[in-house]
Amino acid sequence: MIKIVSDSSTLYSIKEGQANKIDIAPLTVSINNKTYREYEDINTEDFIDIINQGHIPKSSQPSIGEVLDIYSKYPDDEIINISMADGLSGTYNSACMAKNMDNNPDRIEVINSKTLCGPHRYLVDLAVKLSEASYTKDEIVKELKEIIETSKSFLIPHDFDFLVRGGRISSIVGKIGSAIKLVPVMTLAEDCKSLIKFATKRTYKKAMKKISEAFLEWNIDSSYKIYISHACKEDLAHEAKEIILEAIKNIEIEIKLLSPVFTTQGGPGCVAIQVIKKHDLLK
Repeated sequence: MIKIVSDSSTLYSIKEGQANKIDIAPLTVSINNKTYREYEDINTEDFIDIINQGHIPKSSQPSIGEVLDIYSKYPDDEIINISMADGLSGTYNSACMAKNMDNNPDRIEVINSKTLCGPHRYLVDLAVKLSEASYTKDEIVKELKEIIETSKSFLIPHDFDFLVRGGRISSIVGKIGSAIKLVPVMTLAEDCKSLIKFATKRTYKKAMKKISEAFLEWNIDSSYKIYISHACKEDLAHEAKEIILEAIKNIEIEIKLLSPVFTTQGGPGCVAIQVIKKHDLLK
């Protein structure tokens, strides 16, 4: 058999992952001198409440031992571990180190998804469908790597301070942006290992229109799926959906709540807009 393994960047809890035939290693957040596994020990709403009390959060990847324990559950099976983007977290490296510690590392394939959240979730769901359709491990890896290259991601943070704290922008740029109330649009760098500035707009609506224009330039159409994920700002997510649908008719859009770890990166109120090309098995 082929087992699919991933982390909570997929926005899956352990229980939700199990229901979808995926083993999940939770990412963790630390705040107010306590450490929590996201979805298992704390949810996004409670996490934001603690942030709003003035506490500063930090995030980290699953431990190598935790990933190795998942591998060890299936000693006779092949395993595909689809990790969140290398460079945005140490999760990929931890997965690779755990593989090398396994008694039979050749049976394990670790894939750098080069993405996170919505498209990452799509990839693990696709891997399960491919396995159920009797694709081999190598065939699944090939299909996934082709789809990975179609993904694009944008982040609209609500608070410049979270980008500064995470090293995404300089403190000077953050202070200027906060002072003149700009709306930054961040995107993944070409190597998918960091966030870089894509645009800066005066309003959220103009920022979303800029993203929609980019999708049109890239020929994004109904053969793609868009994920809009938010840190407890559902109204902004629905506004984003309406603006995108004005530009791209009949495209599938799914709205999700961001996890605590990604709230740590973008701040409470941030919105992520991501796209990935659909595979025939998930159309």
